[in-house]
Amino acid sequence: MLENQGTRRTQPLPQDLQWKRRGGEVGETEVARRDLVNEIFDQFLRGSNIFKNREVLRHDYVPEKLPHREEEIRTLASILAPALKGLKCSNVFIYGKTGTGKTAVARYVLDRLTAKAHKIGAPLAACYVNCRMAGTEYRILASLCEALGVRVPFTGLAKAEVLERLKKALVGRELVFIVMLDEVDVLVKTHGDALLYELTRLNPELGGSKICLIGISNDLTFKDHLDPRVLSSLSEEEMVFRPYNASQLKDILWERAREAFMEGAVSDAVISLCAALSAQEHGDARRALDLLRVAGEIAEREGAVRVEVEHVKKAAKRIEYDRTVEAIRSLPLHAKLVLLAVYEKTKNTGSAITGEIYTAYSAICGRMGLTPLTQRRVSSIINDLDMMGLLNAQLVNMGRYGRTKKIRLAIQRSVLREMLAQEGLT
Repeated sequence: MLENQGTRRTQPLPQDLQWKRRGGEVGETEVARRDLVNEIFDQFLRGSNIFKNREVLRHDYVPEKLPHREEEIRTLASILAPALKGLKCSNVFIYGKTGTGKTAVARYVLDRLTAKAHKIGAPLAACYVNCRMAGTEYRILASLCEALGVRVPFTGLAKAEVLERLKKALVGRELVFIVMLDEVDVLVKTHGDALLYELTRLNPELGGSKICLIGISNDLTFKDHLDPRVLSSLSEEEMVFRPYNASQLKDILWERAREAFMEGAVSDAVISLCAALSAQEHGDARRALDLLRVAGEIAEREGAVRVEVEHVKKAAKRIEYDRTVEAIRSLPLHAKLVLLAVYEKTKNTGSAITGEIYTAYSAICGRMGLTPLTQRRVSSIINDLDMMGLLNAQLVNMGRYGRTKKIRLAIQRSVLREMLAQEGLT
């Protein structure tokens, strides 16, 4: 008997292949890709052969020990100790380059100070605020209010009203309120020093309570931007954090590695390379920790049982690229235009002086229908870009023409071109 061709039955598709068909048959590649993703997730959920606790390598982790910062810890603790007896302690200004342990030391001491105050019943409260993360004067004041139990809406109030609520929360409580403002230079460069002035002048109005300010800055020239009245109040005590050397960075990394990695997952060669690479960049402990963490993550993704030197080299390339990209993306528009001007003027010569950069920047603003900033403001932007490591600005003597800055790109031209193209600026 002949089979009825028109009524031939077929087996149904497996459940994971019953996808909607749009303009073509379901590809087995899609299923394979989905299985691959699930395999990656399952592998991660099964646990790591590399990490025991990777959070130990994060910037915001405050360890139990801070190697090579014992003297700084002792100094800051001595400055803040009077607060335990209800006395006003001196305001402190802490500065140093990124990754020198400023925030870690300050938070380490502050955590122990508040714990001691709680134990002995001392009238003390504290608040840590990262000014870069807070972004505005309003959010900084709101954080201070919330640390004192005063709720403030996310937006909607005048700054003066929030400041008044802060005063009311302190008046008559006989409380020592320690305010730690991290990256305070970002606040001053963006909004000026009015908030610092108001906070440093509040004490006579608080009816027995006292405010102590701790300012932390990565910018060694930050004090130049402050009003003399603010500077005299804020800088009652100063602390300068020197960069770590390679040997010190190695000690710091080993201290964290013992908590972060499984036994035998890292070697002395890996730790030494991370320390050496970071020591070349002004002794930046953050970079050293990032290198070690990312190297571990790369090793984990590759299915390795231990971190090797090659993983550190791969991590260094990835971090450098990611850091540059993030730094450029976060820049204000005119800072990006200054970078574009440097890119254009240094294409053939490799470097250009400040006046040439300003001329090119003004021309770019003209093409875009924007009003250019003053030459003084552009010079300030160049200084900021130099501090961020995006430019290299070297002061040179031009003889009878005076002094100027010779400016070069400090990053790969291809990376800058790619980022500026993404921003629609090239």
